[in-house]
Amino acid sequence: MDKIQMELFEQLTGLHEIPAGAYNIRANSKKDSRNTTANIDIVTKEDKDGIDIYVKPGTKNESVHIPVVISKTGLEECVYNDFHIGEGADVLIVAGCGIHNSGDKLSRHDGIHTFYIGKNARVKYVEKHYGKGDGNGENVMNPTTIVNIEEGGYMEMETVQIKGIDSTNRVTKGKLEDAKIVITERIMTHGNQTATTRFEVDMDGDGSSANVISRSVARDNSKQIFYSVINGNARCNGHSECDAIIMDNAKISAIPEITANDLDASLIHEAAIGKIAGEQLIKLQTLGLTEAEAEEQIVNGFLK
Repeated sequence: MDKIQMELFEQLTGLHEIPAGAYNIRANSKKDSRNTTANIDIVTKEDKDGIDIYVKPGTKNESVHIPVVISKTGLEECVYNDFHIGEGADVLIVAGCGIHNSGDKLSRHDGIHTFYIGKNARVKYVEKHYGKGDGNGENVMNPTTIVNIEEGGYMEMETVQIKGIDSTNRVTKGKLEDAKIVITERIMTHGNQTATTRFEVDMDGDGSSANVISRSVARDNSKQIFYSVINGNARCNGHSECDAIIMDNAKISAIPEITANDLDASLIHEAAIGKIAGEQLIKLQTLGLTEAEAEEQIVNGFLK
């Protein structure tokens, strides 16, 4: 990776060097580097662009990093990555895409990630998206995540859109069989950016649970739409929560939907949209901050 690509890599992973363990780094639509371990294999797909990640049953305390970096304006790609997590495994997976667009053409990355999580396996999945560049070209990212979890399985999913993404359509679907999933989204839009988020979870097995939490900030003239659909098809517990801060001339819509198809399905949804409270700003300004600095502190704290 060159200097620009390395900066994107650091934003996505929080690392200043190539990680230990298994990894696959993709730069400008090509494999930059790859490493596998005795328990984790990464294989290039033959029928379409993407990779298969295989985690052996019982694997513990290992990680997989699969960042994508784009520094070429006008590059558009669609990548399919499948994760096969063996029974009883417990792994960390770090993904995401960073785009540096210094030209006047649109740069786009669509990533379709499908998880097959075995019985009693646990996965923590962190996905970040970041854009920058001094050109007029747009940065577009459309991540799709499809999660299938078998009995006793668990997934914790954290998705973050840091900044600089002009347009995004984020789709997450989950299918649970006596399994649990926790999804946390943090997203900020500014300028004329648009962001649509769609969560859909089907709880098909007794004992399943889903907790979907979204925190977002919309500034300037940006627009956000949040959809959350939770279907309780068995004895289960589901919770959906959307909290958003609206600023300037932005627009936000939150559209939660819960459906109980079983007598023992317990489902809750919550949604709140509002501006920053005046007393919060005043309190911070009495400590010496300007209004702009106070707003920034509140926004940063809200998105943590």
